[in-house]
Amino acid sequence: MELKRVVVTGLGALTPIGNTKDEYWDALISGKSGAAPITHFDAEKFKTQFACEVKNFEVNDFIDRKLARKMDKFSQYAMVASDEAIADSKLDLDSLNKYRVGVIWGAGIGGLKTFQDEVLNYAAGDGTPRFNPFFIPKMIADIAPGNISIKYGFMGPNYTTVSACASSANSMIDALNTIRLGHCDVVITGGSEAAVTIAGMGGFNAMHAMSTRNESPETASRPFDANRDGFVLGEGAGSIVLEEYEHAKARGAKIYAEVVGGGLSSDAYHMTAPHPDGIGVVAVMKNCLENAGLNPEDVDHINTHGTSTPLGDVAELKAISEVFGSHAKNININSTKSMTGHLLGAAGAIEAIASILALENGIIPPTINHSTVDENIDPELNLTLNKAQKRDIKVAMSNTFGFGGHNACVLFKKID
Repeated sequence: MELKRVVVTGLGALTPIGNTKDEYWDALISGKSGAAPITHFDAEKFKTQFACEVKNFEVNDFIDRKLARKMDKFSQYAMVASDEAIADSKLDLDSLNKYRVGVIWGAGIGGLKTFQDEVLNYAAGDGTPRFNPFFIPKMIADIAPGNISIKYGFMGPNYTTVSACASSANSMIDALNTIRLGHCDVVITGGSEAAVTIAGMGGFNAMHAMSTRNESPETASRPFDANRDGFVLGEGAGSIVLEEYEHAKARGAKIYAEVVGGGLSSDAYHMTAPHPDGIGVVAVMKNCLENAGLNPEDVDHINTHGTSTPLGDVAELKAISEVFGSHAKNININSTKSMTGHLLGAAGAIEAIASILALENGIIPPTINHSTVDENIDPELNLTLNKAQKRDIKVAMSNTFGFGGHNACVLFKKID
């Protein structure tokens, strides 16, 4: 059968550097850091005392108070970002065949704060099991797409993908294939995460995964810099409306980009560390290019996973050099995590949005906070350091990798 074409017709973002897609984009090209001292709890005794939190967000401005109380923050974020994306798509909700509209979402952890709070409340009591009746529905990772479908009446496929930090990239690839195969006309996809909590910060600190640059949070996320010392935890959501091309064209929709391919692979190496030679990353980018029917020379821009960890950044850039060969030096490479921090299960979604908007606007957001060259990184690679660069982009790639060796890669193309 002939695969259907899939396009992007709506975007929504709630991030540490902007609470709408337009605010997010403006902050990206301005090189704004979202890192600051933690406000969600007292982090004085933690090794890392800062994060990239969502700012100036009052949930009751968007969601009814009673309903919001039944949602963990990761679900609230998902709902707000998806409301924006659906409004942006200008879908006619009255005439839409809702049996052919799905919601496929990504979350690496889900309702961590809900779980944490309920367990701490129980531990502080006398052993009598007093739990909130919404404890489980608030916590489970699949409730975010459930809430979106309930609000809008979307009755197509509805589930969450969980692959650690690759979760929302996996959700996009599932959404892509669902439409390609003709099962849906529209899928709301993306991801959300809200792990800036006592348990989240404490757990990642115990792994020695996060930066401890407490004296200068805004410069702590420094991908590719020789003095990087770990990632900065972020939170938020990104939502993308994917639509079958003919369906979008028939209703005169604005089309941001075409989604031309998705690739998946596994490192099959270690619980948390990337393979030092990046063999899984090589495989996922090759898989994605093959899936899209493109050659390495077609790619103009790569938004890397680029978390600012000593091992991961080098392994990914080595893999890029292997896959793209001499063309690698012609690609604008960046890491927007230098500004947003690492949104875990939502990272793939907000970085895909950054890639899509780079295509639309002809501007590559910078990799900020770079001051010291890492001798392990090829100096010929254009890492788009510290300042946005204008460029006519026809094809953009977004890489996302997760603990457990989960690799996902998505390719976007300027619409013909």
